[in-house]
Amino acid sequence: METFNAANEIQDLQYFGEFGGVNPSISDSSTYTFLSAKTMFDTFEGNADGCYLYSRHSSPMNLYLSQALAKMENTEAANVTASGMGAITSVLMEVCKAGDHIISSRTIYGGTYAFLKNFFPSFNINTTFVDISNFESIENSIQPNTKVIYCETVSNPLLEVADLKKLSEICKKYNIKLIVDNTFSPLSVSPQLLGADIVIHSLTKFINGSSDTVGGVYCGTQEFINDTKNVNTGACMLLGPTMDSMRSASILKNLRTLHIRMKQHSYNAMYLAERFENNGLKVSYPGLKSHKDHELMKSMMNEEYGFGGLLTLDAGTTEKANDLMELMQQENLGYLAVSLGFYKTLFSCSGSSTSSEIPEEERAAMGISDGLIRFSIGLDHDIERTYQKMKECMKKVGILNHETISIY
Repeated sequence: METFNAANEIQDLQYFGEFGGVNPSISDSSTYTFLSAKTMFDTFEGNADGCYLYSRHSSPMNLYLSQALAKMENTEAANVTASGMGAITSVLMEVCKAGDHIISSRTIYGGTYAFLKNFFPSFNINTTFVDISNFESIENSIQPNTKVIYCETVSNPLLEVADLKKLSEICKKYNIKLIVDNTFSPLSVSPQLLGADIVIHSLTKFINGSSDTVGGVYCGTQEFINDTKNVNTGACMLLGPTMDSMRSASILKNLRTLHIRMKQHSYNAMYLAERFENNGLKVSYPGLKSHKDHELMKSMMNEEYGFGGLLTLDAGTTEKANDLMELMQQENLGYLAVSLGFYKTLFSCSGSSTSSEIPEEERAAMGISDGLIRFSIGLDHDIERTYQKMKECMKKVGILNHETISIY
């Protein structure tokens, strides 16, 4: 695939602080002064470059972070929001109006699923959920009022990989937009290069990396970003999911180490996935040759950043999954917590946490079993030690009952 070094693009951005600091100065203001009334009017109309009016419209730090993230995703522009859901809902409400139709992958984050399934129909915007790898089903689901195909590059929590090139071809054929949530694979996959129109991230996860900030971003053309911020009609402007400048500054600092962190997350996840599989455990990770989308992921990814930091392990039952997670937490192998991208490993039982908004029968149809544990693998220095301790925990709870021959 066509690639570019997004990490270098981010590093090359140069923002000096107000007094020459190596970090840009934070504008701790909600409103800004003008030397003339005309400049205030021009700013309201969007015709005064470099001027700020009110921090819900924009702020210097939000602009710096947005520019860096646009560079990362190779788009013309971006806009940061107060949460990942703030980015998702703003984009979908900008693109879709009453009477429109959406096609979505059926395996997506539970909050997004709930928004599309339960909230949007009250606006007369309906969604057809499909197997995102079934292109015939996708094309058969397209209606005259279809505006969007929505998917995640790597799905939550099943780690299915979307064929973004093929989906882009379908979207172009029918003149609809491809919107991609790339939260699980920053730097590893560049959706815009594969034909995506709009790329979304929850900044809360890998991009920030320290589980101390909630944020989101959507990346696209300058025209689209401007439309979402229009003071009269823009969905993001009028819904108001504004990111705080302090949080933008924090995320911008952490963004500088993303390329280092993603390599280690991916290395550790591959290490554990290979060994879990060799132990006869039911593990899913796109880096494994046994994963049904392994070759697809390889064809799309920037290899130096690996296959990502997420893997799943099926413990069989909720009881065994809970026992394992509690024991691993007691052994300081990670935290029983939702979210992902932290320096410590995080694990949760998806059916009772991040996918709980999806009805039980639909979770079963998707393949989200009661015992499915989602691991966000941390930055452990001695991953062999982590593996050995996890293996002992699995033996104690009866998930791993005997030694198998290891090739390692």
